[in-house]
Amino acid sequence: MIRARGLAASAALLALAVTGVTGCTEESQQAAQDVVSSATAAAASAAQEKMNQVKDGVNATGDVKAGPTKADGDRTTVELTATNPTDKNADYTILVNFRDDGGNLLDAVVVNIDAVGPGASKTGTARSNRTLSGETTAEVQQALRH
Repeated sequence: MIRARGLAASAALLALAVTGVTGCTEESQQAAQDVVSSATAAAASAAQEKMNQVKDGVNATGDVKAGPTKADGDRTTVELTATNPTDKNADYTILVNFRDDGGNLLDAVVVNIDAVGPGASKTGTARSNRTLSGETTAEVQQALRH
């Protein structure tokens, strides 16, 4: 996740630099959008890579619910609730996608919620890697119980 944050931050700075150097032409705006899109793709790829590292995980997407998004400083957050239906403690690794009101992917993060007791629920918070503008929703793309 740290690598994805670095890529997103670098891309955002590069986008600002591109816009600042070339002015506000349509071409420079498109270049900036392309850089941000590339950073978003890199964040999503890094998040999926992190999910792929989980060994012996069971699909538990139905065990995890995302609440509404809210601003937290310059980032967007969402509270996640993992409910463990098993009779043993479980850890959850969760891939969360942040999307705009058009359904476009803006960011992706991985969150761990550890030691959820049998039949119990526990919360965790997903925080975007970068500033997201406009109406934003969060979806649980994938959740693994392990």
